[in-house]
Amino acid sequence: MVLPNDIDLLNPPAEIKKRKHKLKRLVQSPNSFFMDVECQGCLNMKVLPTFITTVFRHSQAVLVCGNSRTVLCQPTGGRAKLTEGSFFRRKGD
Repeated sequence: MVLPNDIDLLNPPAEIKKRKHKLKRLVQSPNSFFMDVECQGCLNMKVLPTFITTVFRHSQAVLVCGNSRTVLCQPTGGRAKLTEGSFFRRKGD
């Protein structure tokens, strides 16, 4: 007898995996990640090559671009808040 609420425990859907706590997943994985951030100030000055800085998603320090000296991200209680106009991509994808 198969009930409609039954799910495959070995291969749960992606939405269920995402909602679970990071330690309660079948394979433990962190929620945080590193990202490459491009500075808006360097893009406005048309500096080639543009500086790409690696930032931790839950960083606890103010990060400043090495070239244009603009602030890239501000720490909050949890995740770091990126400055308006900065572009980012997940590292490792």
